[in-house]
Amino acid sequence: MLGDWPRRLGRLLLLLVLGFAGLSVLLVLMLRVVPVYGSMVMVERKVQSWVAREPIRIEQRWRGWDEISDHAKLAVIAAEDQRFRHHRGFDLVELRRAWEASRNGATLRGASTISQQTAKNLFLWTGRSWIRKGLEAWFALLLETLWPKQRILEVYLNIAEWDSGVFGLEAAAQHYFGVSAAQLNAYQASRLAAILPDPRGRDAARPSPQVERRSAWIRRQMNNLGPGYLQQL
Repeated sequence: MLGDWPRRLGRLLLLLVLGFAGLSVLLVLMLRVVPVYGSMVMVERKVQSWVAREPIRIEQRWRGWDEISDHAKLAVIAAEDQRFRHHRGFDLVELRRAWEASRNGATLRGASTISQQTAKNLFLWTGRSWIRKGLEAWFALLLETLWPKQRILEVYLNIAEWDSGVFGLEAAAQHYFGVSAAQLNAYQASRLAAILPDPRGRDAARPSPQVERRSAWIRRQMNNLGPGYLQQL
């Protein structure tokens, strides 16, 4: 009996893995059609505020694809993932560039796609670890397999963090510019996209010179991509 414990443990682990895989597939399928009003990163920020005894109010309002400015959609793609339309969740070109840059002594930069960022924000937590990256890859693969590209971008725009307690494009547009997500112009959209790498340390309404330079670069990239990019998602 005692000699059977490795086999029993292996069977238990296999059942746990299969159960997790099945539940995650069902969850991703459900969220393909259900509006997303929260994320694990929102939960994480709330818990952090309780621990620090610095309460924050989470602001997030769901807006569907047709209620979001095309300028904002294109700006985020231009800033975060210009090969979004072509890859299947992982940008191998950017990964290779990041690896080569790190080998040449540069700081290892991120190469996460919008699919990976959606997976992380929706299902996981911030911070860096191999476990989180592995789970992020799993959920990104599920999103790419089970959701259309439009849905991935739609959910990302509704759960991305844009300031302390400010999540989603509608809340960000109201917070910084006093307009709805549908009313954002190219200039405002590029500023919002420019602060995404450090949303709690940058300000879209009162941008630093660095944010202004990045937003100008994003607008040039938007022009290069063209409005037809969105029609091909």
